[in-house]
Amino acid sequence: MSAERPVVAMLLYPGFTHLDLIGPHAVWSPWAEIHLVWRTLDPVASDSGLEVLPTTTFADCPRDVDVLFVPGGTGTTTALLDREALALTAELGATARYVTSVCTGSLVLGGAGLLDGYRAGTHWAFRELLAPLGAEAVAERVVTDRNRITGGGVTAGIDFGLTVLAELLGEERARFTQLGLEYDPAPPFDCGSPEKAGPELVAQVRGAFVGENGKMEDAVAALAAARSRA
Repeated sequence: MSAERPVVAMLLYPGFTHLDLIGPHAVWSPWAEIHLVWRTLDPVASDSGLEVLPTTTFADCPRDVDVLFVPGGTGTTTALLDREALALTAELGATARYVTSVCTGSLVLGGAGLLDGYRAGTHWAFRELLAPLGAEAVAERVVTDRNRITGGGVTAGIDFGLTVLAELLGEERARFTQLGLEYDPAPPFDCGSPEKAGPELVAQVRGAFVGENGKMEDAVAALAAARSRA
């Protein structure tokens, strides 16, 4: 592992949310050696249809990495049910300096046994799924607990990425990167969290998101049951 150019493994899987991945990637790519990891080198489609080319396979991915990262997405169930993906996640996470995720990627970390006894964040609509996987859910945009750093939903990836970069290479470089990206958000509507959005909008969004991802709850329940039998 290199202190000057950290090695990062970013897991791909069908149905990941591309912004979960692209936000941190944009922050880290000037400073890090990044590997986009999937079973093959074939394009992997995000949940919006945007395809990303892996740079390495499960078999060839470096095992000695500074950062393990997992994105979330409507395809998180795919990763939770993929024994090979979970095994690689567990293997890399066992030695990585930082074990990280954005959005429902934290459920994959939990499914791989990497969040037992840790505080963690995820998309607000899925926080209740963290506890069955051994984690303590926290309603924060970026959650740091020892070497576990987890971000909330989707757009939290840039905040998360800057937090990780400051840990890796110092606050000065993270500040430089934030300014270079002109990251100075000023959203047109003040409804970006359930606390601000009001109950009616929260119910609508929760119904849409959770309704599309009911199988994710089933996958988490199956993993939690397997954990209890182990």
